[in-house]
Amino acid sequence: MGKVYRPAISPEEIELLPLADFTGSIVVVERQGKLLDEAVNYLKHQKIIGFDTETKPNFHSGEKRNGVALLQLSGEDRAYLFRTCTMGLDDRVAAILSDSGIVKVGAAVRDDINGLRRIRDFSPEAFVDLQSEVKEYGITDLSVKKMAAIVLGVKISKAQRLSNWEAKALTSAQSKYAAIDAWICREIYLTLEKD
Repeated sequence: MGKVYRPAISPEEIELLPLADFTGSIVVVERQGKLLDEAVNYLKHQKIIGFDTETKPNFHSGEKRNGVALLQLSGEDRAYLFRTCTMGLDDRVAAILSDSGIVKVGAAVRDDINGLRRIRDFSPEAFVDLQSEVKEYGITDLSVKKMAAIVLGVKISKAQRLSNWEAKALTSAQSKYAAIDAWICREIYLTLEKD
């Protein structure tokens, strides 16, 4: 029997935890070129990558839902942020998402995958949804923030979640937030696998 995790955690308890920090490099990819080539080369050699997307929020009811603005894919020491709002979904990146030899770990991945497939169709393979995974460990709090607190004992800031992901340039706070969101999913998964 592996480690037993508590099912839930309160916001007050989360506030007392240390802040999660991704110390690897964060690379924003906005167009075809050298950075995209490097990203593809790095990611296709990973066994497990963290996965997430960001969408510009709507603030008025009845507005047409925005498309995926950012795709985040993270290894242990590098997070790549692909600005799908400016460059679409590159064939080689789509090939990574379709590669059954690379595990992609995220939370509520179905919506993210569907959003990406509206940009460019691909056959998603080897995706792990942490929300399903943690239930086997008795965890009932399914937000990334709460899963990170329960499994890793860290808090992640959600301050940038509702920011404009289609802005001309991402702020450093947005980039950090986006990188941590993908990377932390990988870390949660690896910790659960060890247990």
